[in-house]
Amino acid sequence: MENNNKLLAEVNGKKIYRNDVIAFMQNIEGGARFQNEEGIKVLTDEMVNQEIILTDAYKNKLDTDDKFQNELKLVKDNMLKNYAMHKIFESVNPTEDDLRTYYDENKEVISPNKTYTASHILIDDLDKANEVYKEIENGLDFKEAAKKYSKDPSAASGGSLGTFPKGVMVKEFQDGLDSLKIGEISKPVKSQFGYHLIYLEDVKNEEAKAFDEVKDQVYQTYLMVKRQEKYLEKLNEISKDAEVKKYY
Repeated sequence: MENNNKLLAEVNGKKIYRNDVIAFMQNIEGGARFQNEEGIKVLTDEMVNQEIILTDAYKNKLDTDDKFQNELKLVKDNMLKNYAMHKIFESVNPTEDDLRTYYDENKEVISPNKTYTASHILIDDLDKANEVYKEIENGLDFKEAAKKYSKDPSAASGGSLGTFPKGVMVKEFQDGLDSLKIGEISKPVKSQFGYHLIYLEDVKNEEAKAFDEVKDQVYQTYLMVKRQEKYLEKLNEISKDAEVKKYY
């Protein structure tokens, strides 16, 4: 097995090891084709050439050019933003007990034992919603009504929301779903978004999966939710010191 700590070259005192060349290989497009001894030599030569270019760039003070400094600031700012986010997120390090508790409290969403297949039409005005309901009662196809009247993005697909677990919709919408039998259409249901006409297409009840079966999913969901909480907490803490003007 080749020693990856082997010194392959030196340029003006800068040492280039096999490890450096392998890292360089992994970060270039099509680098896999250099995974042989000849390829390693070719990449080592290229790294030597780039070090020579770098030395010359410093010699000619290219690092002080305004254009370079502006680019450098952009790179630095982006790296610092990513690092700041990392610092916010690093405290989210759940234990097994944290994950089990989160699973128990959110089991219906993480491992739904009840799913709905439904469509809806979203309308701002109650009177208009009642008019559309009557049109559907009188024979207008629900999907056509959604395409014609709904202000929700789902209008383009006939109002379809696909299949989703219990608990992901706002309470008013969920209550509306639970009041329906399969194949029924609700009268207007009010939520914070407007008035919904809900068409319940199907309901399925399944056995919830055990924690050990969905542990990876629980972990990923926990990270996403808790990191978002930390992010919003930090923003709430520091936003009062920011001068913000919005023009949209």
